[in-house]
Amino acid sequence: MPVHDEARADVIAKDLAAAIGRLLRRLRAEANPTELALSQMGALARLEQGGPMTTADLARAELMKPQSMGVILGTLEHEGLVERQPHPTDRRQVLFVLTEAGAAARTRHRAMKRDWLVRALGQLDAAQLEVLVAAIPILQKVGDS
Repeated sequence: MPVHDEARADVIAKDLAAAIGRLLRRLRAEANPTELALSQMGALARLEQGGPMTTADLARAELMKPQSMGVILGTLEHEGLVERQPHPTDRRQVLFVLTEAGAAARTRHRAMKRDWLVRALGQLDAAQLEVLVAAIPILQKVGDS
């Protein structure tokens, strides 16, 4: 970007970050009726995507201390959303996996986010929707850079 556009780029970056932040907060609020903490939802999502993991592996993936992840997993286990299973090669370790209830919570979470977003998109006129559709590849490119 040319030097004379740096000030504009700064304004765009601030506005974009604020808009995306509001969207993410709203998606989280609409999709989390169970009132699970963001860190708990993150752990469930990571287990859903990555399969069974140790506490340490989950902590690294979520950029937190193993002790903090241990507390999160303990709560999720108490709620019946995750369970322990033996590690296949190291008897000293334990893996955490989603239970059926945990998988169902993730499915509900995704559906509620999608349903809210579909309703919100339904409030846009055709021209606004086309602009948004055109912006998707650009947002993906920014996210991948």
